[in-house]
Amino acid sequence: MKGMRTIYSYPTMIPYYLVPMTMPQGIPVQWSQPNTQWQVGSNMSFPLQDFGPNPFVVNMMAAAIQNNNYRTALWTGKHFQITVMSINVGDDIGLEVHPDTDQLIYIEQGQGLVQMGPSKDNLNFVRNATVNTAIVVPAGTWHNVTNKGPTPLKLFILYAPPQHPFGTVHATKAIAEEEEKGYGH
Repeated sequence: MKGMRTIYSYPTMIPYYLVPMTMPQGIPVQWSQPNTQWQVGSNMSFPLQDFGPNPFVVNMMAAAIQNNNYRTALWTGKHFQITVMSINVGDDIGLEVHPDTDQLIYIEQGQGLVQMGPSKDNLNFVRNATVNTAIVVPAGTWHNVTNKGPTPLKLFILYAPPQHPFGTVHATKAIAEEEEKGYGH
């Protein structure tokens, strides 16, 4: 792009872009770095809470890795929702189906086994998944993700439309299962 330079940050080598911008008041500005107050590996923590439906910018990797709850709603809007999850070694999300909700599950840390299919007795789609893997679950598809690695499986999920009430925090899978009885999961 014209007028844009790429800068690589050390040690992550993630590109940051210098983009000339003009503020509404006509004052030219240039953003040359991401928000450095909250980076993966920093000692600073970010409040894990539901920020929806307000405008929001987040480092999803840092949020997912920081989260130690089974599930935390990070942003809930009218049309979609973002949650972060931490699945213990050997545990799973739990076999479930969302009849009217599409999902994108993105793995930030760990290794998992993905199972999907048209019924809970016919999980005919099986794949291994690891860091930087996106798992797309169409509405009405039975699915499960099992942690097959030696560390907690850290991920984030986009639900469209939202699946959980605003502000949902489930410290453990058992709490989530108890609170969600009757939802058909």
